Amino acid sequence: MGRCCCRCCCPRGLWMLSAPCCDDRRMCVCPGPRRIGIPVRSSSLPLFSDAMPAPTQLFFPLIRNCELSRIYGTACYCHHKHLCCSPPYVPQSRLRYTPHPAYATFCRPKESWWQYTQGRRYASTPQKFYLTPPQVNSILKANEYSFKVPEFDGKNVSSILGFDSNQLPANAPIEDRRSAATCLQTRGMLLGVFDGHAGCACSQAVSERLFYYIAVSLLPHETLLEIENAVESGRALLPILQWHKHPNDYFSKEASKLYFNSLRTYWQELIDLNTGESSDIDVKEALINAFKRLDNDISLEAQVGDPNSFLNYLVLRVAFSGATACVAHVDGVDLHVANTGDSRAMLGVQEEDGSWSAVTLSNDHNAQNEREIERLKLEHPKNEAKSVVKQDRLLGLLMPFRAFGDVKFKWSIDLQKRVIESGPDQLNDNEYTKFIPPNYHTPPYLTAEPEVTYHRLRPQDKFLVLATDGLWETMHRQDVVRIVGEYLTGMHHQQPIAVGGYKVTLGQMHGLLTERRAKMSSVFEDQNAATHLIRHAVGNNEFGTVDHERLSKMLSLPEELARMYRDDITIIVVQFNSHVVGAYQNQE
Repeated sequence: MGRCCCRCCCPRGLWMLSAPCCDDRRMCVCPGPRRIGIPVRSSSLPLFSDAMPAPTQLFFPLIRNCELSRIYGTACYCHHKHLCCSPPYVPQSRLRYTPHPAYATFCRPKESWWQYTQGRRYASTPQKFYLTPPQVNSILKANEYSFKVPEFDGKNVSSILGFDSNQLPANAPIEDRRSAATCLQTRGMLLGVFDGHAGCACSQAVSERLFYYIAVSLLPHETLLEIENAVESGRALLPILQWHKHPNDYFSKEASKLYFNSLRTYWQELIDLNTGESSDIDVKEALINAFKRLDNDISLEAQVGDPNSFLNYLVLRVAFSGATACVAHVDGVDLHVANTGDSRAMLGVQEEDGSWSAVTLSNDHNAQNEREIERLKLEHPKNEAKSVVKQDRLLGLLMPFRAFGDVKFKWSIDLQKRVIESGPDQLNDNEYTKFIPPNYHTPPYLTAEPEVTYHRLRPQDKFLVLATDGLWETMHRQDVVRIVGEYLTGMHHQQPIAVGGYKVTLGQMHGLLTERRAKMSSVFEDQNAATHLIRHAVGNNEFGTVDHERLSKMLSLPEELARMYRDDITIIVVQFNSHVVGAYQNQE
């Protein structure tokens, strides 16, 4: 029987110690990918940020006697009726950026060791606390947003019926962002999800700016001239995008002028390069150019700086943090997906027999993609072949191999030092920004250039799911498509209940079948497909059904623990209009 290992760690994911836990992993309800133990905390117990280092000789007897959980106020109940350590350790594969060992520090205590062990009493038996269904729904629906494409004369002439989106934070604040907008000067709609790391500054900036760069790249020469003339003469600008935003999706007003000036420089260059002789615009080329240009502007703005101290610090934060992006452009039956990083786009296809199949429209840019590893090795000298990707990370540190920002993997060492030394004190005092990655010889090692996939929509293509890796880490793509497809159509193709090797009694099986029937009769309490998908991603049990107890526990985790179990989840579900798509097909 295998052993599970629990670790006590500070909120930043820096290890303090590890200890063996239960011998029977199947019966243990220690926090893990399948079963979650809820921390038991007295009213006066500090959170884990208050945990302290202690002499090694004091730790070992506590580990052996499984008493450490009482000191830290966490306990989970095992089959063998003993306490085991909690919370779980976070494997490095769950962290996008791995801190260098040189900067690993232990959490500092607020009280002495004697006060912890003698001055307090903690509960040694589990205390159950569950959120009620209304409380669960309130959390899940806090960030949901829906948009339906308006009809004209009672008809929807768009290939998109509408979309649902939602977010569930794990980081505090959430590092994911989302965007959706209709192109007003050209046709089509843009939708995207953005996954930040080392903070949310870069993902926030990209979510605000990228669609403008794409829209400008798609504009014909005449429209670009008209916009430039309006700016020159002080006239009102033609609106380029109509945004579809949740109230929580904000734009940075302080940086709007800086962002506009950079965008204007870009369209001025497009005017100079394009004489207007050709009106054909390659969408794939426009997407690639927009991604690369925005990343270049992020880098340039950080190098130049700004007289305004707030803006100066903002552009540096944006540049030194990073973000991946997965963006879809839908124009009639033409679907383009531009992906940089490890978020994904998945197409839901309904077969003739009513079943659902998943078609992947993006590739992950990480160590699981052999072509990405080969690309990196070809871009650098042969003597770096063993160091460019180590432990499945770029230079042993960064999980995605393509991203916006992250200038620590793009700038030369001299440039990094010069910018940091001339920057604000907050930047100069930050150990992360001053740290140079190991084996850093021939930058840049990172690019924001997207991989663009084209797909021509068919009547059987019912929806598109764009989601950050927080979803794909918890659910298989086929399950994602099946759950969304059944939600949108209301049709359920029941599969035999799989118990995955568990010994299930007849009474337990009857309970599972009764629960499934009850769920069908209640037809979905969710009015948003993305919310429904998040409910399954967080609350599914080993039998593939939503377990309210598990869902409640996962949503009850305090901020400093939530990231140990899952990542931020951001989802956009785009529903296609099969009648319009079929009409396009018939016209040809």
